[in-house]
Amino acid sequence: MSREEKARGARDDKGRETREKLLDGALRSLADHGIAGTSARSVAAAAGVNQALVFYHFGSVDDLLAAACRRGAEQRVARHRDRLRAVTSLDELLAFGRAMHDEERGAGHVAVLAQLLAGAQNHPRLAPATAAGLDLWIGEIEQVLRRVLAGGPLDGFADPSGLARAVAASFVGLELYEGVDPDGAEAALTALEQLGALLAAVEELNPVARKAVAYTLRRSGGRGR
Repeated sequence: MSREEKARGARDDKGRETREKLLDGALRSLADHGIAGTSARSVAAAAGVNQALVFYHFGSVDDLLAAACRRGAEQRVARHRDRLRAVTSLDELLAFGRAMHDEERGAGHVAVLAQLLAGAQNHPRLAPATAAGLDLWIGEIEQVLRRVLAGGPLDGFADPSGLARAVAASFVGLELYEGVDPDGAEAALTALEQLGALLAAVEELNPVARKAVAYTLRRSGGRGR
């Protein structure tokens, strides 16, 4: 390898390292200062680099925040993917949701999500990135629902795609709601677990009773009507 190639490789490594620092710094700034207080200066301070590098690597603060949102979602989904793929029932899915909620809140990711959702209302570049990040979660949840609903009373009645979005929206809402009413959010989580227990009880019915439940559901409406 020539001296020029080595120098180019070193510059590329340095650039990637700086980008990683800026992406991490953007998320820390959101958690510490909120969307209104996040600027090139605050991100650079969190990252420990010159603020001019924000514009050199990303063009704008909004583009940096969008990239940080996508990267953060990819990292969080990857962290939990194996646990999600091991889920075999709705009960287990709800238990996973509660455990993840506690973990994400403790790590400060709930605060970041709240700021991204708030910022997406007024920052056009953030809305698609935030939606894409949520879609990563929805895709994983949909896979779980298709697997656990197959062959059960809700198979053909509940739309896994729509239900996955409802589940994701519920947990996002609960994460934000908890900031103003922790007891209310806890009560809502408990109610979801009770609903999961009810559905688990339906799954344990004998075949004839399960068919009767499925028939009643289809008569009441939904995809099977």
